[in-house]
Amino acid sequence: MTNMLLNILEILIFPGFIFLGFYGLIVEFVDRKLYARFQNRIGPPLLQPLADFIKLIAKETIVPAEADRRIFKALPVFALAAVTTAFLYIPIWSTKSLFPFSGDIIVILYLLTIPTLTFFLAGWYSTSLFATMGSVRTLTQLFAYEVPLFMAVLGPTLLATNGGNWSLSNIVLFYNTYPLYILFNIPAFVVAIIASQGKLERVPFDIPEAETEIVAGAFTEYSGKLLAIFRMTIDVEIVVVSALISAIFFPFFIPGNAVLSFLLFLVKTVLIVFISAALRSVMARLRIEQMVNFCWRVLTPIALLQILINLIMKGILKL
Repeated sequence: MTNMLLNILEILIFPGFIFLGFYGLIVEFVDRKLYARFQNRIGPPLLQPLADFIKLIAKETIVPAEADRRIFKALPVFALAAVTTAFLYIPIWSTKSLFPFSGDIIVILYLLTIPTLTFFLAGWYSTSLFATMGSVRTLTQLFAYEVPLFMAVLGPTLLATNGGNWSLSNIVLFYNTYPLYILFNIPAFVVAIIASQGKLERVPFDIPEAETEIVAGAFTEYSGKLLAIFRMTIDVEIVVVSALISAIFFPFFIPGNAVLSFLLFLVKTVLIVFISAALRSVMARLRIEQMVNFCWRVLTPIALLQILINLIMKGILKL
């Protein structure tokens, strides 16, 4: 009974839903502030993301007359639930996550795909021209970045796993034991950073929500609480993707000290956000066909090369 209550608290409060929500708002502030400073602007005040969220919560929620009301309202909740669940399988203050099991890395990637699919369905069921165009772009972009992103995660996993234990906790433990092997994964890290920009629909891959072209993309018809949940999902998704990349490519923790390890986790995720903001500030938006060609012709071959390198190293080192 005690363990059950502890698990519920971990899922709902820390490091689950409530922590993720607040940390997502902080990460949004850091991202917007860095992006502004890179462009020689002041940027938003500290509480601006929270103020924006409260403002949306207070506004009226309008459902288009031709939209499927039940699906229209359920999709934001599904998106937020999926990305929050994925976070529970990522190590935060030690080499072991809250609920590790063999194959959880596959579950994490699967759960991170669900929000993108809900974005597509949200635009599709909105029955709006701009929302439909945004949803089609979202799905097209999904087919472009998913392969190199998954392969970038697969490379380090192949080097670290032994006996079929595809657990992120096992991967983190391996690279903590053999830290120099992380150097073999630099190409995969570059691919993961760039592909994650597409996953998060950020410049230069913000094609599904190109404000100057299709208003707000798949979210054009969303307002009030539902839009607030979607925006919260995006903030949380940034945290989870950053946490996943840092766990695979910077899997360092301080043994026996959960507090310092957790602070180190915060530093690593902010570092990923810093790199992401820097990419946003120096690049312009691509067209959808340019994005697809770049992912398949550049990122995918690099990710495939990483897999071959790791397979060869695994055979040489007999891991």
